[in-house]
Amino acid sequence: MGRTQKSASITADILVVGGGLNGLPLAIAVASAGLDVVVLEQSDPAAVVEDTFDGRVSAIAHASRNLFKSIGVWDLIAEKEPMLDIRITDGPSKLFLHYDHSQLGDEPFGHMVENRHMRIALLERAKQLDTLTLLAPASYTSIDRHSDGVTAILDDGTEIKARLVVAADGRASRLRELAGIGKVGWSYHQSGIVCTVAHERPHNGVAQERFLNPGPFAILPMSKNRSSLVWTEETETAAKLMALDDGAFFDEMARRFGDYLGKLEIVGPRWSYPLTLHQADSYIAERLVLIGDAAHGMHPIAGQGLNLGLRDVAALAEIITDAARLGLDPGTQNVLEKYQRWRRFDSLMLLAITDGLNKLFTLDVAPVRLARDLGLAAVNNMPRLKGYFMEHARGTVGTLPRLLEGKRL
Repeated sequence: MGRTQKSASITADILVVGGGLNGLPLAIAVASAGLDVVVLEQSDPAAVVEDTFDGRVSAIAHASRNLFKSIGVWDLIAEKEPMLDIRITDGPSKLFLHYDHSQLGDEPFGHMVENRHMRIALLERAKQLDTLTLLAPASYTSIDRHSDGVTAILDDGTEIKARLVVAADGRASRLRELAGIGKVGWSYHQSGIVCTVAHERPHNGVAQERFLNPGPFAILPMSKNRSSLVWTEETETAAKLMALDDGAFFDEMARRFGDYLGKLEIVGPRWSYPLTLHQADSYIAERLVLIGDAAHGMHPIAGQGLNLGLRDVAALAEIITDAARLGLDPGTQNVLEKYQRWRRFDSLMLLAITDGLNKLFTLDVAPVRLARDLGLAAVNNMPRLKGYFMEHARGTVGTLPRLLEGKRL
């Protein structure tokens, strides 16, 4: 099974730094294909299992669900709520864009899943794999990358030798900085406010994306008659809202939410985070590859942040396992360059789209509002174009790695 004890010396094919929602899926995928993988994770797995609901929820697109199914994780997730329809509106306008999953088949656009349930399922699956070693809680004092491989020294003196190190250590990636890889990006001067709302009436699997001034107000369907709320405001306004007492905060939320789902109640904590965009100058260096937030970060306007990282996971897992099966070293530059060519353009395109959408829908000018509303209504009545956008929401556009198609490596 996936081991959690520390030993004096470990040799592996792949070292993954970061055992979160990108790092563990990659480790599981590669280990399932027969490679030896070590994962370093700073948090304690026992704490994850014991956590109560913290308000963190992710949208898992149809293609990302395929990945979780392919690596044996999906059925281990305790709760997941399907998104059957998506309704997009611009402020008070009566014009709208409606995505209906049945126009593409029987499968939903995706599912809403609590992050803790995903982490518990990933940890359970990791324990089932003899070729996956999870060291947690653990951190490193040094990682030396050289032409022949990687050597990591942990805080307790453990030495790990591998052929490739994967940076899955988040937006403030220490590995990215140590490799001297810069990044470009900017702040949106906005914050996302997140909370969970229980409601009297069922949501029927409908996700709402309302474009208000100054940003989107997303209502995303969860299990047990709950919805996850992602509410964008200017940073200063968000800080004032977060400082309100529970009653005043509820009133502000309910005024924007409306009464279409009946009586409302905020359940669990509320929290906020700054909204930024960033893109690493390179996704690779000698014996190093970046995935997920270490490589890129975007505005949550389309709910695709985690899904973009899982596309990295699927592509990298396919490339390095295919190389290993051919007897090639999966950490060599030509193998990593294939990953960068595959993933960098896709990431840039999605970052550009979400950045453009945010700028377009925050312009509160009458002619622009009219153009937006007419555009939404026009797309709603153009089946082929709407079908393309719906496939985008499902994560099934472009050249997909095998895992995203529901196939095994």
